[in-house]
Amino acid sequence: MTETISLLAANSLNDALQTSWAFLLKGGVFMIPLSVTSIVGMTAILYKFLSLSASRVIPDELARQVERFEDLTAVDQTEPVLKEFEKGESALARLAAVAVRHRGKAQGDIILAVEASARMETSRLHAGIGVLDIVITVAPLLGLLGTASGLVTIFQGLSDSADHLGIARGIAVALNTTIFGLAIAVPCVVAHGYFTRRIEVLTARLESILADLAHVCQKPAHKG
Repeated sequence: MTETISLLAANSLNDALQTSWAFLLKGGVFMIPLSVTSIVGMTAILYKFLSLSASRVIPDELARQVERFEDLTAVDQTEPVLKEFEKGESALARLAAVAVRHRGKAQGDIILAVEASARMETSRLHAGIGVLDIVITVAPLLGLLGTASGLVTIFQGLSDSADHLGIARGIAVALNTTIFGLAIAVPCVVAHGYFTRRIEVLTARLESILADLAHVCQKPAHKG
């Protein structure tokens, strides 16, 4: 029974691959840049999923330690946390390290130093979003260009004795590039919206955590 299911799955996969390959061949030369665009778009999506993971931006355990930094300072147990900061394995660690290096200064000075480093971290968070923007714009245009090119070729061959059924098939084939271009753009649009929103949420949380840390690291107030 298991062998039969495996055989059916293999046959289904083989049929799907053959159908996809035939679809690409029918689309003509414009399927080549569209395929490249598809690979670029999927690579950018995968890269953003990895780069925006919690472990790379705000690890939960480190966030809890930063939030308890004042308590850890009171009992002189900050050494493990400081080592995590210096490793710089996440955006939170790198920015927290900046705040700690300016410990003892006024809160405003600490915040300015953190904000300067935060601009670089924000740039890192947005890395790859520009690629998705390009794919979203280029893929449908390439699809339309391929369709227009195919239609021009079809209409140039029109005559009184033309095979109208063949022309209809040719138009259907010419539309393959438009379909492929839209199929590339749609998931990229969804991913772009998701990643943009996630960056906003992560940035807001970083600001909140680091503002509290800057308050802990500030210069103690002088008593009159």
